[in-house]
Amino acid sequence: MFSDEAQVPVSIPSSWKKCQQLTQESRGCQTRVIDSTEAGVQAVSCVIGATQTELQDQVTTHFLQDPHDELCSPGLKDFLRRVEVPVIRELVRSAKSHAFDGFQVNWEEHNQMVLCLHQLEHPKAVERSLPVTSVSWSCTGASVVCAYGRMGEGDWSDDKSYVCMWNLDHRGLNPKQADLVINVTTAVTSLSCHPMRPALIAGGLYSGEVVVWDTSQTTDPVLMQTGMSADSHREPVCQVTWVPLHDKGEFGVLSACSGGRLLLWTVNSEQGRFVLKAAFALVQQQLPSVSSSFKAQGTITVGVTSMDLSAWDPDTLIVGSEGGLLLRCSLSSQTPAAVPPQSQSVPLRAPVVFSFRPGSGPVHSIHCSPFHRNLFLSAGTDGLAHLHSLLQSNPLLSLRVSDTYVFKVQWSPSRPLLFAAATGQGEVQIFDLSGRSLRPVATIGQGGDGKAATCLAFNGQHSGLLAVGRSDGTVGVWKLSTDLTEQKPTETNLLEQIASQVAE
Repeated sequence: MFSDEAQVPVSIPSSWKKCQQLTQESRGCQTRVIDSTEAGVQAVSCVIGATQTELQDQVTTHFLQDPHDELCSPGLKDFLRRVEVPVIRELVRSAKSHAFDGFQVNWEEHNQMVLCLHQLEHPKAVERSLPVTSVSWSCTGASVVCAYGRMGEGDWSDDKSYVCMWNLDHRGLNPKQADLVINVTTAVTSLSCHPMRPALIAGGLYSGEVVVWDTSQTTDPVLMQTGMSADSHREPVCQVTWVPLHDKGEFGVLSACSGGRLLLWTVNSEQGRFVLKAAFALVQQQLPSVSSSFKAQGTITVGVTSMDLSAWDPDTLIVGSEGGLLLRCSLSSQTPAAVPPQSQSVPLRAPVVFSFRPGSGPVHSIHCSPFHRNLFLSAGTDGLAHLHSLLQSNPLLSLRVSDTYVFKVQWSPSRPLLFAAATGQGEVQIFDLSGRSLRPVATIGQGGDGKAATCLAFNGQHSGLLAVGRSDGTVGVWKLSTDLTEQKPTETNLLEQIASQVAE
């Protein structure tokens, strides 16, 4: 019947698949290298804050909703009722108490030491051994200005001098390099900073000239100068000071010389020159009768050595002389001076209205009290500091300051009963009239080194700073202790009691 039969297989290869395999190719691709940079940022400071309301107080809510209901806080109502009577009683007692009358709260740190903050010097002045003749603070209290000069040689001095200024608030303060140095052709005898404009400085020269420097002008700081004319001084200027004029905010320059002349200059900034407004002469024959026993030596004029303008009355001027005279002058005087006619553009007037008891030598310094209109200090070659009243001829008090000369005396700007005196022994003595003892409460510097303390000045803006000029050409800036700067509660009343005393 049927049987299996094997047949030879037949295969037919695909021509299409083989063709596709032959056409295959390998390809590769790659992008350029990608530049990558890592950077990080971070905030300068991070502050985390959170707020959350407190849980609602049921008692407070109940109180606000119904004010007529009683508080639910247990014991609070009873406590308030218990303390009401004693609290009211203590408040009434405190209102009637005088235990803290005159007490002033001071939050500053108390300092019980006197420290030397800076020792300023101009190298060229130190090399030439030029003494410091005058020192003054700017109206802002930031800068201290000093003048140099060689005095007392008996003739006109041809030595060049300097005016130096240091800004103590400057971070780069260099004690041996002044922030501003002004070269002057002759000795500078006196300095006075402007009361309202910190860039202006008035100065008196040994040649008799008066100068105003403008420190904001670095190329040529000379703002104006009197020069040598018929109106100017013919002798060395002993002192200059700024004087308020009738025009509000305007100041003139009052200068005094050893020849007995007082000249009041107005400052014309637009034209850059001085204008002589008033001129005064201190004539021996026109002095009040109190000084009639004083005899001038070879001259009819009284040589001026010092002066100071009253802080209470700009018309009142106290003048000291070479012969020890103390004279009260009025700048509004219209009395003609008994001198021969001169070629000045302004007629000379006699300003003296009162004379105090003469001293035993030249009066080197005068300073009127900033706390009482009738009190002023004077000092000179007798080594004493005299406390005077404008209403009496004799001094109220005389204190032994030094065995040698006293070159400068000045009241404290913050303590009504405290003053400082610069001595020829090189020390600065500080006196407190509120104490029982009349001995100095503080001494600055060491005496006996042959270096006199020639001048001093309190800082009007920072009463704890005191500048002291010396004959070796250095200026020391001292920080005073708290006891020397803080006013005591009863100090003003005690000053009034001293002023009302009758001189012996």
